[in-house]
Amino acid sequence: MSTVVAAVDGSPAAVNAVRWAATDAEHRGATLRLVHAYLVPVHGYPDFAATFPQLREGMRDQGARWLEEARTAAETAAPEVAVETELAEGEAVPVLLAESDRAELVVLGSRGLGGFTGMLVGSVAVALAAHGHSPVVVVRGRDRLRPGGEPPSQGAVVAGVDGSEPSTAALAFAFAEAELRGAPLVVVRTWSGIVLDAVPRHPLTVDPERIEADERAALAEQVAPWRGAYPSVAVEPVVVRGRPVRTLLEHADRARLVVVGSRGRSGFRGMLLGSTSQALIAHAPCPVAVVRRSAGQD
Repeated sequence: MSTVVAAVDGSPAAVNAVRWAATDAEHRGATLRLVHAYLVPVHGYPDFAATFPQLREGMRDQGARWLEEARTAAETAAPEVAVETELAEGEAVPVLLAESDRAELVVLGSRGLGGFTGMLVGSVAVALAAHGHSPVVVVRGRDRLRPGGEPPSQGAVVAGVDGSEPSTAALAFAFAEAELRGAPLVVVRTWSGIVLDAVPRHPLTVDPERIEADERAALAEQVAPWRGAYPSVAVEPVVVRGRPVRTLLEHADRARLVVVGSRGRSGFRGMLLGSTSQALIAHAPCPVAVVRRSAGQD
């Protein structure tokens, strides 16, 4: 049976992520695996207050309590889903990377106990997107001032594509999610150009209408194979002249999930995460899935 992994750290955002992951596991017929990683500091705490073994035991007990709270939340959200837990000693990134090797996806909250949205949680998502073997979902809520709030359960799945290999992998994931959730799919492609006729003595040398037509043709070609594979999914192709982040954020206001590749056409090989993906993880008003290229394409 396939597995959906949800990271647990005791924060309200992580509990919301667990609920989202439980529902996703239910749609997939998958097992939900709840994982908490803790790292005992060797230095920096008063040893007169607690010995290393006492601190270690205390952190393990706290992690076990958080896992039980997360299990309760998951079983309430999706009673039929099988839930298992893992309490691991170690840093979060290596632990979750190992979990991603065996998972269909890894789900994170948008704000950990440290409260650094887009930093602590974002750094884990960046590492998983760069080196993990599964898509990463960062669960965010509608309220941008409270990104760890309840995520939306209605709306379309939105996929941002640009013809690159990671965006094709993201498109495949988006189609599957839309089918699982009975949701429509909006596929967005953006383009931009310099209007040279605004500069004296430099007439416009490109035809925006031709570029728009070429972009629509490229989008139709990228989407066509997946339409046949998922005939029940209602697809709305969208081509917009503009910036990817702004355009996707506008669509995210009415979406239940935004899906993007880990890097686009402008990304450099070896970069951890593209700027579009990073911006969405930090600012989107709904969950964001970051999908890297398929195994064997690196």
